[in-house]
Amino acid sequence: ESASTFGIMAVAVALLMIGGEFDLSAGVLTGFTALVVGILTTRYGLNIWIAVLVSLVLALSIGALNGILVMKTGLPSFIITLGTFFVLAGVDLAVTKLITGQVAIQGMTKVPYYDTIQPLFGSSISLGGGTFYISVLWWFVVTAVATWVLLRTRPGNWIFAVGGAAAASRQVGVPVLKTKIGLFMVTAGAAWLVGMISLFRTSTVQANTGVGQEFIYIICA
Repeated sequence: ESASTFGIMAVAVALLMIGGEFDLSAGVLTGFTALVVGILTTRYGLNIWIAVLVSLVLALSIGALNGILVMKTGLPSFIITLGTFFVLAGVDLAVTKLITGQVAIQGMTKVPYYDTIQPLFGSSISLGGGTFYISVLWWFVVTAVATWVLLRTRPGNWIFAVGGAAAASRQVGVPVLKTKIGLFMVTAGAAWLVGMISLFRTSTVQANTGVGQEFIYIICA
């Protein structure tokens, strides 16, 4: 199961790396998205489906912010996303501790409609003497879609172009800004997916979930 979540993130990180950038906040973002859902549902009674969507919007917003800062400041994405990493790590720990008095979210199974969304991210079946998690299916889907986009579509050509020669790409009409921001948003979206898989597989999440795993994603990519 861990291999499949690493695989999901590796695909998104690989696209970003082909586009010439890094995202060191990807690991901690997986924990952030899960914590958002956990806090909104267990502490504030928000509908779990809405909480999941709110978490996705926040993740995509953070990804877009990373992309905008990288492109507008001219600073290396290593520096920008390292800053995002520390901000999110602090928020995960401090806000969770402030709201819950603990460093973990528990009791997700008691949230209304938990059973309606859990199979989408955390279900598993016994197959051939082993356990087959639905996250493996997500991995296949993400890999297939990413491969098709990269090798068969115009945005895929843009990704190769901005990673190889951003200045030349801009001169021939490639939307460099939109492409790079989109890549950061894709990575953030993948982090959200992994966060949901982790949350709904174990029904709990720690404030330090995902910290340090960004390097594993890069190595896998």
